[in-house]
Amino acid sequence: MQKKEKSFGIQMLSVQPDTKPKGCAGCNRKIKDRYLLKALDKYWHEDCLKCACCDCRLGEVGSTLYTKANLILCRRDYLRLFGVTGNCAACSKLIPAFEMVMRAKDNVYHLDCFACQLCNQRFCVGDKFFLKNNMILCQTDYEEGLMKEGYAPQP
Repeated sequence: MQKKEKSFGIQMLSVQPDTKPKGCAGCNRKIKDRYLLKALDKYWHEDCLKCACCDCRLGEVGSTLYTKANLILCRRDYLRLFGVTGNCAACSKLIPAFEMVMRAKDNVYHLDCFACQLCNQRFCVGDKFFLKNNMILCQTDYEEGLMKEGYAPQP
């Protein structure tokens, strides 16, 4: 039976002065700090809820942690260890699972490779691009190609 990966939320809670201190799941000591973290239905000191690989404090790097194979991991290490890698549609080089990517239909690209494949114009957020014959094109090159083919672009 294969273990499934899971992601869980992390909550930061303030400790109420009139309540009995909770025990930390990481170090088994009482939590007497002003704040505590709640994750995996357990309570943690902020310093005790850490990634098993890189030791980063999970309460600082986001509101999600991942577990698999009895490890508590940050997103980056979870993807590095268990994520699926693929190849960039533009350069054909490997894209590590933890790297940020751009997608166009079924194609995946390194951020640096996501540019018009005719003029190399990089795209900014909100720029219009086109995917024709599995090539990323800027609007100018797309429209010029359509004119050469003898028909006007569709709105």
